[in-house]
Amino acid sequence: MSERTATIASSVGLHARPAAIFTEAAAELDLEITIAMAGEPADDAMDATSILSIMSLGAAHGDVVVLRAEGAGADEALDSLVKILETDHDATA
Repeated sequence: MSERTATIASSVGLHARPAAIFTEAAAELDLEITIAMAGEPADDAMDATSILSIMSLGAAHGDVVVLRAEGAGADEALDSLVKILETDHDATA
């Protein structure tokens, strides 16, 4: 099983807009991907394709989450999802 940690970069945390961007990207992948707050047991991880699950994490700016996936392409998939989480989608251009 592949695993990555990511620090939430969006200034107001993993709320509706960044959560939607993240879940849409996760749903496009042919893998089961889970997300949990760092330090939580792997058994408590939630489905990364569910916007309700993502928002219920309550991940704030600077919080660390753990992504896990298994299967072909898991490492690359997790790397791409980490980039999404570590981008401030609330920053103004």
